[in-house]
Amino acid sequence: MIIKSSAEDYLEAIFVLSERQGRVKSVDVANHMNFSKPTISIQMKHFRNNGYIFFDEKRYICLTEKGEEIARRIHERHIILSKILMAIGVCEEQAYEDACKIEHAVSNETFDCIKVFYDKLLEMNVR
Repeated sequence: MIIKSSAEDYLEAIFVLSERQGRVKSVDVANHMNFSKPTISIQMKHFRNNGYIFFDEKRYICLTEKGEEIARRIHERHIILSKILMAIGVCEEQAYEDACKIEHAVSNETFDCIKVFYDKLLEMNVR
C-alpha cells in the first residue's frame, strides 16, 4: 500500500490527535498541521473516497482499518527514528523534524533493520 508522503502525514496527524484527544474534527487537523480548513477538507474528501477515513454521525474523523494501518506504521517510524537521532546527539526539535523526512524515504527493509537496532539499544538501556 503506497501513498504520497504528504498523505501519510495527514493520516499520522489524525492518528496522533485521536490518541491524544479522542475525537478529531477537520479543524483539529488543520490546526495541528498549520494548514487551512479548506485544504484539509479537500484531503479528507479524498481520504473518504479512497477508504482511509469515514465520518461518524457527529462529523468526527475516524480512520478505517486501511487508514489506521498506514498511520500506525508512519507514526512508529517517526517515533523510533526520532529517538535514534536524539540518542546520537541531535536536539529533540531537529530530531523530530528530520525523522518526519526520513520516515517517508526509508524502505521497509531498511526500517525493519533500524527497528532491530533500536530494540537492541533498548536492551542495552541506551535512550
